[in-house]
Amino acid sequence: MTAEPDYKDIPGTYVFDAEQSRKGYGLNQFCMSLRGAANRDAFRADEAGYLKRFGMTPEQEQSILTRDWNRMLELGGNIYFTAKLAATDGITFQDLAAKMTGVDRDTYRAMMLAGGRPIEGNRSKKEWEGR
Repeated sequence: MTAEPDYKDIPGTYVFDAEQSRKGYGLNQFCMSLRGAANRDAFRADEAGYLKRFGMTPEQEQSILTRDWNRMLELGGNIYFTAKLAATDGITFQDLAAKMTGVDRDTYRAMMLAGGRPIEGNRSKKEWEGR
């Protein structure tokens, strides 16, 4: 077995690597299917039924049905693919990012214009050993 990548211990971060890609294949295929209008209509008509087409885990399906955006990423979703679901729901990427950060759009926008999230508490846990 190989050692776990260093980035695995960054709080709240899900790097879309090969492992995440494999884990989230069905979830991401679902999201990409939403590029087609007929698929969006079919999904809106029966969300739970439509999801059965993609071989996802129950946890992945639940994260979609509840629109738990951060959980989708944890379960292998790619942010650019999950944004297709947000767009289907009429949510802009900026609003999606705000939801995922736990703040409203204006607070998120101000944070990004000020340089983004502060690094404190958001870096590798290894950097804080012995402090």
